[in-house]
Amino acid sequence: MAKEIQFSLVYRDMWQSSGKYVPRKDQLERIAPVIVDMGCFARIETNGGGFEQINLLFGENPNKSVRAWTKPFNEAGIQTHMLERGLNGIRMNPVPIDVRKLMFKVKKKQGTDIARSFCGLNDPRNIIDSAKYAKEGGMIAQSTLSLTHSAVHTVDYYINLAQQLIDGGADEICLKDMAGIGRPVSLGKIVAGIKASNPDILIQYHGQTGPGFTPASILEVARAGCEIIDVGMEPLSWGTGHADLLMVIAMLKDAGFSVPDVNMKAYMEARALTQEFMDDFLGYYIPQRNRMLNSLLIGPGLPGGMMGSLMADLVNNLKSINKWLTKNNKPNITQDDLLVQLFDEVEFIWPKLGYPPLVTPYSQYVKNVAMMNVMSMIKGKDRFSMIDDNTWDMLLGKAGKLPGKLAPEIVKMAEKQGREFFTGNPQDLYPDALPEFRKEMDDNGWDYGEDDEELMELAMHPAQYRNYKSGKAKEDFEKELAEKKGAKAEKAAPAPAAPTGDFVPKTLNVNVNGENYVVAVSYGDTAPIAPASNTPVAAPAPVVVEGAEEILAPLEGNYYKTKSAAETAIKVGDTIKEGDIIGYIESMKVYNAISADKSGKIVEICFNDGETVDEDDALIKLQ
Repeated sequence: MAKEIQFSLVYRDMWQSSGKYVPRKDQLERIAPVIVDMGCFARIETNGGGFEQINLLFGENPNKSVRAWTKPFNEAGIQTHMLERGLNGIRMNPVPIDVRKLMFKVKKKQGTDIARSFCGLNDPRNIIDSAKYAKEGGMIAQSTLSLTHSAVHTVDYYINLAQQLIDGGADEICLKDMAGIGRPVSLGKIVAGIKASNPDILIQYHGQTGPGFTPASILEVARAGCEIIDVGMEPLSWGTGHADLLMVIAMLKDAGFSVPDVNMKAYMEARALTQEFMDDFLGYYIPQRNRMLNSLLIGPGLPGGMMGSLMADLVNNLKSINKWLTKNNKPNITQDDLLVQLFDEVEFIWPKLGYPPLVTPYSQYVKNVAMMNVMSMIKGKDRFSMIDDNTWDMLLGKAGKLPGKLAPEIVKMAEKQGREFFTGNPQDLYPDALPEFRKEMDDNGWDYGEDDEELMELAMHPAQYRNYKSGKAKEDFEKELAEKKGAKAEKAAPAPAAPTGDFVPKTLNVNVNGENYVVAVSYGDTAPIAPASNTPVAAPAPVVVEGAEEILAPLEGNYYKTKSAAETAIKVGDTIKEGDIIGYIESMKVYNAISADKSGKIVEICFNDGETVDEDDALIKLQ
């Protein structure tokens, strides 16, 4: 009798691996019954990861969205699963223990059956805690191996890790090949090794297709005993996403496996709806490059889940770099130039940073350090001139134990900066916090929500939840979307004709490399009009504080004086010394501490909290 293979549609991750946002609640409600009608899925990935946070970013209540989205699958008997990040829960940084426990209870009440828990460092302590909390909340605990390929991430390493997780209470094992760089034969050996000691443990494989290994990997893990395969579907399969359902079914059927049939009428409807959602607004946040396979990703091993945001970040990084190159009379570089330099740098520094598996959030941290290194070296500075606080927490052991050893230069840098390494259980650093969030809910008169779900949301995503409640999130998103739609319309519009009617401008003010000029304008065969002036027009003079020295922004982003309520913000009149923290620039999803490079008394703070700064903007002025 042919071995049966089941499928899970990773509809949440299809969007997150492609771009920035996920569908709205009304869109999810429309497509859910159609996915059910396809008749080929045993499971659906419905939420978790960035899902709830992303809902908040465009001003939608994530709890109502999750309940509505999971309901049709629950009624049809299709299991739902979420993705959660162990110590980091469903956000990018560590979560207090009582908030982690509440999350699992809430998600089960909302209709999510399975908690797929991973640790970005593969620290079994973080994953085993999640398995325990998930089971206490009534969920199935699926513990995850974050797969990558390196000198320390061997077949035996993963078989031993899986055994620790099973011994620690895991109900199932997931192989999470988040960058698709797991080598097919090795993945088959990992599955076979786990099954040899645990023949009854269910194994699910999740592979993203970036470099192109994934179809071969699916075949190998299926032959070795894997029962469930995660798939995507058009128009969001392949590229930084996942192997396509139809291809996987055809491949496994040909290999002799028993696979379900697909209701093609429902498939085409789901495909059309997904495209409709892209045309509505989601496609504005999906770079075309993310729809392509790219074997350059084999070297850096960056995951599909972050490539969507990476390509968006790259546009701003490139702009900043070329602005500096132009200012210093150097040739500009292209996006491809920058991408190759970034990939090479990730590959170079990864061992030096202790081989953290390149999965959220640690893939972002490694990529951010690499990007800062590239930008610094282009400008003639040293590597590791700026490492953000989140990355330092990873390096110091505050998020778990790194798989490899740190390079000596990183250890020396930590010692020089007075940073201490931590070897205990990372959860001990993040104690209970729900009482303070209950107080905030009470002070604001906010409803705790069904099953305390609104309390959980505030505690999990404080800044985003506050912006959602105030309406700022929706306002910012609508502004951002309008700008993207406007830019697309402008790009598609025909070149403007010469003005008609009574108004025909004779001169224009033009800015060239920072200098303003008045130039003459002519139309068609009309003779040029003599210029009103050929001398530069002076720009408005900046406010001058006599004798003031400036501390400049080392990168672009949003400036904040503090990153938590526990810190004291700088103010005019304060005296600071070299090395003091004068604020933070949020860039590439992390807060970069900005240190003073000189001492003095603050006479001006040039930006308010949250305002955008460009590289080399003056942040504060000193006397």
